[in-house]
Amino acid sequence: MQAPTTSFYFEHGPKAIILMHAFASGPVDVRLLARRLERSDYSIYAPLLTGHGTPDFKDIILQGSPEIWWQDTQKAIDFMRSKGFTQISIFGISLGGIFAARALEMTPDLVGGGSFGSPIVRKRQFSVHQTFMQMAKANYLRYKTDPVIMADNLQWLDDHIDDLLAQISPFSATVAKDLPKIHQPYFIGQGLKDEIVNPQSSQLVKDQLVNTHVTYHEYPDASHMITVNSAHQQLEADLSNFLTKLYE
Repeated sequence: MQAPTTSFYFEHGPKAIILMHAFASGPVDVRLLARRLERSDYSIYAPLLTGHGTPDFKDIILQGSPEIWWQDTQKAIDFMRSKGFTQISIFGISLGGIFAARALEMTPDLVGGGSFGSPIVRKRQFSVHQTFMQMAKANYLRYKTDPVIMADNLQWLDDHIDDLLAQISPFSATVAKDLPKIHQPYFIGQGLKDEIVNPQSSQLVKDQLVNTHVTYHEYPDASHMITVNSAHQQLEADLSNFLTKLYE
């Protein structure tokens, strides 16, 4: 996993796209995808979710929540509107996909969007707790945190991360329940070797999007982060085809 970065904004043509990053990561998740879309004359904004991108993973729990991240999502839409864009789509990977879907449910003037490897519909999820702890340790090592402080922080995170995950679960359940509200074209990308989100979850999202056209792509050999792993080039091509039709 690459180190998180701050929000970024690439301004090009009149077609605007918002890209939402994954849990415990940052906009670097979608930077490769953003650069590819930028070359096709799209304007891209990737916001940093509150509590993310700092030296201390405790900030994710102490500063963030599903409600705050939903506010971040709404602010991202407002930001693009403030730049004068009227044709805006929104996509997200993993946790970001939950908020992209919520935006489409609640903001009917968005032109479309989608999700990549996103646990919107729960289906026997794998260990997010364990993955979070591994990412937290890697982050502390990256910032050369004192070993004693790191050990204390990791213990605190181990004791508290499940409380935040317990908040995310009912929020995503609400998003899943409201999927029939989405009328805009929707893109789903899913790695079939996803080690964090059960690949069947994306199929269940597709099944519940009953009032729109869904473009569904599977990447057989890809793990969770399909925006940066072996699937990223095919994902970029598939999404580009979807966007060409979306913005016709």
